Amino acid sequence: MTASTDFAIETHALHKVFGPQVAVRSLTLAVPRGEIFGFLGPNGAGKSTSIKMLLGLVRPTAGTALVLGAPVGDVEVRRHIGFLPEDFRFYEWLTATELVRLHGRLCGMTAAQLRTRVPDVLDLVGLTPHRHRTLRGFSKGMLQRIGLAQALVHEPQLIFLDEPTSGLDPMGRRMVRDILRAERDRGATVFLNSHLLSEIEVTCDRVAFIRDGEVVATRDLGTGWQDETRVVVHARHVSNDAMAGLAQWTSAPQLDGDQLQFSVSAESVLPDVVRHLVQTGADVFRVTPERLSLEEVFVTLMGEDRGL
Repeated sequence: MTASTDFAIETHALHKVFGPQVAVRSLTLAVPRGEIFGFLGPNGAGKSTSIKMLLGLVRPTAGTALVLGAPVGDVEVRRHIGFLPEDFRFYEWLTATELVRLHGRLCGMTAAQLRTRVPDVLDLVGLTPHRHRTLRGFSKGMLQRIGLAQALVHEPQLIFLDEPTSGLDPMGRRMVRDILRAERDRGATVFLNSHLLSEIEVTCDRVAFIRDGEVVATRDLGTGWQDETRVVVHARHVSNDAMAGLAQWTSAPQLDGDQLQFSVSAESVLPDVVRHLVQTGADVFRVTPERLSLEEVFVTLMGEDRGL
């Protein structure tokens, strides 16, 4: 696998098996540098295992992966990665300042660098008034903030965040959005896993949907997202041939009586869809397009029986 300078993460057919269980089936992914990239899927889809493989914490069963142009697990590359896991455990007897300083030292920062950077990053996450308090007395939201601080202290090129806003109130979530955008603006890549799809929609530049350990779709939220549309067609005499032919323009077509529903990636294909329906014998009375939210796209791709 040849590295590309355009991508922070590249994987090809990444596969992980734990005994009889397939955790990641065939993950092929390319994450551009300098973007906030959302990684979405239901519980059990393989997201956490995929992140652990990209961090070098779990060895793949098969496939290849490059992170910042190097094979996963490269020690020097890991110095340029920040990570906030969903289930973090910090040394509760340390103060906020001591914890962030420790993680900076682990990433190779000098004492001189830490003297200025630690206060800056604590201020960034709103913990300056609590810098000398031990973590034992921190709330869940404060622990979430200190976790973000330790992931950012060394100004990493690539930042993995697993549910970074789960313990935060609306003001805290807005703070995290602003921080992530600032990290992107300085050139960092953010790989974000979250169940809060409304947060993903307003934060990310691009998202990938993963199901059963495979990427089933990607969406560019910055450009083509406005054209992601659900369409309801009121029509009669829609034949099986008509339904089969819709696949070239639509996804997830469903017919319930006289109501036909499907999704399209661009409204410009609707005249072709209507012509196809009419030519196959359908009587079309009404076509109603409406933009899909990210949550609706998720449900369409994953199926209504799959939970977040």
